[in-house]
Amino acid sequence: LSILNFLEPGRAEADFGRFPVKSVIRNIYTLFSRSEIPIAADDQEIMDLFDPSTPLPPWFSEEDLSTYASLYEKSGFRYALQVPYRSAKVETGLSDVKVTVPALLIVGEQDYFLKFPGMENYIRKGVVKNFVPNLETVYIPEGSHFMHEQIPEKVNQLIIEFLDKQSI
Repeated sequence: LSILNFLEPGRAEADFGRFPVKSVIRNIYTLFSRSEIPIAADDQEIMDLFDPSTPLPPWFSEEDLSTYASLYEKSGFRYALQVPYRSAKVETGLSDVKVTVPALLIVGEQDYFLKFPGMENYIRKGVVKNFVPNLETVYIPEGSHFMHEQIPEKVNQLIIEFLDKQSI
């Protein structure tokens, strides 16, 4: 699975480096806003799935693409890869960690992430609540992996409603 290749420092950066930054961003948004898991063959990398004729998602404009590309041209992709992919295996010395404060998980029903083996059951059957007991989960039927950009008004409203319910 190509996404797991992101765990290996340097591999994704080399893959991304074969293309202009704008093409990389276009590919990420077209591939990862779908409900299927993007899978490259054993002899491919994720950017090999790039198809420049695939239109951007309707909620992501050419202006958005240019803005994001200009930011990543300055910063590169290392930090974007570090946080969700590479930091998960960092040893912290902590055990039996639980998040005990109220938390909100907004899940897009069309998010490819739900198709990872066991992930949908982990969330829907409440296994995640073993680690985050005060978790409120909201499902958005039309939501993709980028639903905060796809339907920001709905996501913002859910966050505001959640925060309004918390006593500070």
